[in-house]
Amino acid sequence: MEQRAKKQFGQHFLADPNILRVIERLATLRADDVVLEIGPGRGVLTSMLAEHVAHVHAVEIDRTLEPRLRTALAGAANVQLIFGDALQLAVAALDPSPNKLVANLPYNVATPIVVELLVGANTLENWCVMVQREVADRFFATPSTKAYGAVSVMVQLHAERTGFHPVARTVFRPPPNVDSALVAFSRRQGARPSPDVRTVVQAAFAHRRKTLANALSLTGVAERETSVTALTSLGLDPVVRAEALPPETFVALTDALAEARASR
Repeated sequence: MEQRAKKQFGQHFLADPNILRVIERLATLRADDVVLEIGPGRGVLTSMLAEHVAHVHAVEIDRTLEPRLRTALAGAANVQLIFGDALQLAVAALDPSPNKLVANLPYNVATPIVVELLVGANTLENWCVMVQREVADRFFATPSTKAYGAVSVMVQLHAERTGFHPVARTVFRPPPNVDSALVAFSRRQGARPSPDVRTVVQAAFAHRRKTLANALSLTGVAERETSVTALTSLGLDPVVRAEALPPETFVALTDALAEARASR
């Protein structure tokens, strides 16, 4: 019996083997790679990964897919199937430790998965993920554009894009109602922004139509006077909005806010 995709899990199964060659190229798979795959679905991508890398940790939330997956991967001794919520996964406890994330991500959780793994999974150095096209565009959007937001800042503070490939809806079953894209990126060397930076970024874009100083005040992150002092110390207009600032400025702003609080 054909396994149907479940809307609540954001499932769209890969059905075109040609897309696997694109993923292989963008992910720059090596024989010694340990790959984390989230949302293996029917195991099409998992099988390809198993042929090219040392080990695959495949995490699937939908337990009804287990019989299909175990049959599809019966000959792949280097695949570990893990059933559970990827957002609750203790990546640091995986053995061997994964160095790459390669996945057709469930569309309803793609953004939090990418951000959480960038921030918290220190062993991961490379990503190649299938996501909605608008999400892929958002990851590396430039300041002062509609797509630019908190996710853009967090992704770009941690990583730089290394590849991009638009994907037709016809490669999936069922076909999604949105366009998709493969996006590849690598962790920036030494990029480990503090948790305080994430707090400031999230607060800054929580009220994106407000000035940055007002947004930080409304979210309780910093009093407006403190924000104005910090912005001025960086040579920024006190009425600037979050969307105008490049990612690296949020790191400087976080430090400036701490200094402004300490001097009061």
